[in-house]
Amino acid sequence: MLCLPSGRLIRGRAMRRPLPADGGPVPAYAVHLLGGQPPPVPWEARWLRWPDFWLPTDRAEARSVLTEAWRRSAEERVEIACFGGRGRTGTALACVAVLDGVPPGEAVAYVRRHYDRHAVETPWQRAYVRRFGT
Repeated sequence: MLCLPSGRLIRGRAMRRPLPADGGPVPAYAVHLLGGQPPPVPWEARWLRWPDFWLPTDRAEARSVLTEAWRRSAEERVEIACFGGRGRTGTALACVAVLDGVPPGEAVAYVRRHYDRHAVETPWQRAYVRRFGT
């Protein structure tokens, strides 16, 4: 779970791991960052085509989808997920942190400190976050 400076919460998740068996809280809205069509889920979800270790294939759509996730996180449970839960998920969470007011040059460090120390795996993902603020 990432707590943004505004207090909004967004859950990052590795889709390779099942949801908690105890039937814990499910999101109202999810963003799935995968190179191929994700499996169906019983809640509202958007698929953003994003190959592993790379960047979203449509950057304008990515900005729109991540902005929607940030907007909805003010009142709804939101999840951002990729297969491993670190590279693409961390990059998307860092972009959402930028939308929440974290300076683009500090967003990767913020997500690594508050979500996963291995988040945002590649140099081009880090550069994407820095440019996301412009």
